[in-house]
Amino acid sequence: MAKQPKRMQKWTGDVAATHALDEAVKLVKANANAKFDETVEIAVNLGVDPRHADQQVRGVVALPSGTGRDVRVAVIAKDAKAEEAKAAGAEVVGAEDLVERIQGGFMDFDRVIATPDMMALVGRLGKVLGPRGLMPNPRVGTVTPNVGQAVKDAKGGSIEFRVEKAGIVHAGIGKASFTEEQLTANVKAMVDALNKAKPSGAKGTYVKKVSLSSTMGPGFKIDVASLGV
Repeated sequence: MAKQPKRMQKWTGDVAATHALDEAVKLVKANANAKFDETVEIAVNLGVDPRHADQQVRGVVALPSGTGRDVRVAVIAKDAKAEEAKAAGAEVVGAEDLVERIQGGFMDFDRVIATPDMMALVGRLGKVLGPRGLMPNPRVGTVTPNVGQAVKDAKGGSIEFRVEKAGIVHAGIGKASFTEEQLTANVKAMVDALNKAKPSGAKGTYVKKVSLSSTMGPGFKIDVASLGV
């Protein structure tokens, strides 16, 4: 018999079984046994082929229960907008100076927000921020004149999502220490946001498979019907 990965060894149930959402949440919490507060992660297999422009899935969702983690925000802005960002709690704020720091290797942030007038500068960072999924984009609200609100949203539980090459969206949607109700609310919000972001080119079944896991725990398949999609 093949040896199970360490993260699966404590779970002796049927890994192929599907569960109602509330049951899957209970199982994830019960199997999050690490010595740290594990992140709860969702993986959604979508019926799209991201190689086609009309089948891209990207967006932002405000998780009602938050993410449970501190989000460090960098804002590329100047003058009054820079002050607005600082007042909202952004950890790093700057214009040309910040762009140069990032080009030099500075990456001590989780989200980058920019004002529209800074996009010529921000364009220099495509090769650095793009591969990390951090490039500001107006479609997900990270290029905006309302930098104060964008900073508050980022710190309050707003997360970006984007479909990967295999047609899967991965996202951290909370912590194992969250209540079952908090995690359930976040899962529903995430799936609802994915449905709203359904591209015009998607054909057939859109939400094909959903699974939930913790950082070190096994994954549990969710019955898509229990999500109301």
